[in-house]
Amino acid sequence: MKKAGQLTVYGAEGSGSVAVEAALTLLGIRYDLIEGATWDDESARERVAVTNPLRQIPTLVWPDGEIMTESAAILIDLADRHPESRLSPSVNDPLRRQFLRWMVYVSSAIYSLHWIKPDVSRVGAPARSREDVVDAVHDRIEFCWKNMDAQLTPGKYLLGDELTVLDLYVTVVSRFGPWRKRFYAAAPKCEPVVRRVDEDPRLAEFWARRYPFEQGWDY
Repeated sequence: MKKAGQLTVYGAEGSGSVAVEAALTLLGIRYDLIEGATWDDESARERVAVTNPLRQIPTLVWPDGEIMTESAAILIDLADRHPESRLSPSVNDPLRRQFLRWMVYVSSAIYSLHWIKPDVSRVGAPARSREDVVDAVHDRIEFCWKNMDAQLTPGKYLLGDELTVLDLYVTVVSRFGPWRKRFYAAAPKCEPVVRRVDEDPRLAEFWARRYPFEQGWDY
């Protein structure tokens, strides 16, 4: 049962909502989860359509009824609302511009491409071409990870020695196709960062529940 004043997250195991849920976990914020894989479940799409006409996840509903969509925007907003967490550089921090740059880059250049894969007709391709289209999408994603990696100088984390929601975002999205083995090859400087987030003890129970490291998970 949802408690008064509690957030609602429309999400699904192993999806982009996991990055948002990981941030909420680190922040210690309780939320009501409405589970549903919208990419292959019509009933899940109908449930989220009430709050998000695009029928996509993640969708977050604040206790006052305000709705937020777009994973990068949600992550930035959550981090900024809790500056004590240091999950985002402050507005005056020299790292802020690059933080915003790469948050939007992951969303627009990489994550958005996964929208094509369930239904390639969305980009005008016939169903019989799906395998070729998905291969091309994965090649483009690999290129985009390589481009990002070439322009980063990580410390313990992507922007230095403090964990931000960018690290959570990349850790989750890098597990989507073309999966981690190609990500590690394309982004060798990012590899130790995402492995560190995978192993963060504060998220151990969360990962096991929402994106488990089962045999063969990294392909």
